[in-house]
Amino acid sequence: MKSLSEKLMIESSGLIKNYWYAAARSTDLKKGKPVKAVIMELPIVLWRNSKGDIAAMIDRCNHRNAPLSEGKIENDCIVCPYHGWVYNEKGQCVNIPSEGPNTDRIPNKKVELFPVIERYGLVWVWMGREVLPDKEPFEMPYYSGEGWKNYYMVTPFDNAVTDLVENFMDVPHTVYVHKGWFRDKKQICIKAEVERTPNSVLVSYDQPNDSIGFFDWMINPKRLPLKHTDNFYMPNVTRVDYVYGNQEKAFIITSTCTPVKAFETKVYTLITYKLGWFNALATFFLPWYTKKVIDQDVWIMKIHGKNMQTFKTPDYKSTQVDFMHVYIESLRRAAETPDEQPTPQPIKKQIEFWI
Repeated sequence: MKSLSEKLMIESSGLIKNYWYAAARSTDLKKGKPVKAVIMELPIVLWRNSKGDIAAMIDRCNHRNAPLSEGKIENDCIVCPYHGWVYNEKGQCVNIPSEGPNTDRIPNKKVELFPVIERYGLVWVWMGREVLPDKEPFEMPYYSGEGWKNYYMVTPFDNAVTDLVENFMDVPHTVYVHKGWFRDKKQICIKAEVERTPNSVLVSYDQPNDSIGFFDWMINPKRLPLKHTDNFYMPNVTRVDYVYGNQEKAFIITSTCTPVKAFETKVYTLITYKLGWFNALATFFLPWYTKKVIDQDVWIMKIHGKNMQTFKTPDYKSTQVDFMHVYIESLRRAAETPDEQPTPQPIKKQIEFWI
């Protein structure tokens, strides 16, 4: 158990905290019911008032630090479950039952608030605390649009954000972890370009005849050329695109990772697709298929994370195919410890590997 003197993860995260993090799906927040989220070990309570507006505040009452998320919503205020202190959506205590009519005795100190915004079916919380929001949440692609369908998957992982985003962009593991479900081992050579920018790692594959699963024959019967890109965006988002032909069909997997603890992460994955006539069938089939695949990643990331905790310090040996991972690690390390790490410079590499 962490002692009161130890730092929370958020306090040693450097610039990584100065971003919007997904705290819940919009549909998770019902009027009149508080929801708890933990981001970088910091408990936060979210609640929606009668107008539909959302408040996000630290999940502890000013009085005796009881969790407000275990309380209730009354008259657009949140009520502490311990002694009934009442807070409005601005974090101000407006009633202390034990003080009766003596409102002059109510402390002026507010419960800490966090900027909160709803975008793309998610509730985002700005974790910068001392820094005001200076950017928008990551734009989840094609959340709406003619011909496009989508759904969210919310998955807890027992591993850290850096290793998760690397896993989501990693091609070679698919023939082992997802054998028969995503790819099979063919021992073919794949060429790709890997680019690191100041805030992203972009990978473009030269493999127009690639296949992404056993249902490929259904969604791509014309054998249209496939454009595959894997992109990472600071500090915690991956976007994997499979685009057929001239954008006639597409399948996009976008994951935003919310760190809960050092080796605990909640991942919000938006599956977006435009598959023509197959859209109707995909509505029933894809959620089952993608759940099967992501559960395999949950397993490998769990045993990987357990090993990482056992050995304490990473001892990675990298090859060409790992350039993307090395670049991701460099960007995140520089943001976590900006006073200790040099700023990574833009770079491009041509790589080849076999799967």
